[in-house]
Amino acid sequence: MKPLVEFIARGLVDEPDGVDVRQRDVGRTTVVALTCAQGDTGKVIGKEGRVAKAMRTLLATAATRRRRRAILEIS
Repeated sequence: MKPLVEFIARGLVDEPDGVDVRQRDVGRTTVVALTCAQGDTGKVIGKEGRVAKAMRTLLATAATRRRRRAILEIS
């Protein structure tokens, strides 16, 4: 699930090298933490959080196919 989030985030930002994605598993839940450059945070979140919501939806769908739960944290 980490490659999915990384691919989407790198396509959205101006500084793709500033994108850092970390994944940790806690039981049946996968927590994916996305960090990007200060100026690119707004692009990842989007207007009224629409881009972030879409990323969370895609991540949840990918996790469901693996019978897991996924959480996306953006900072």
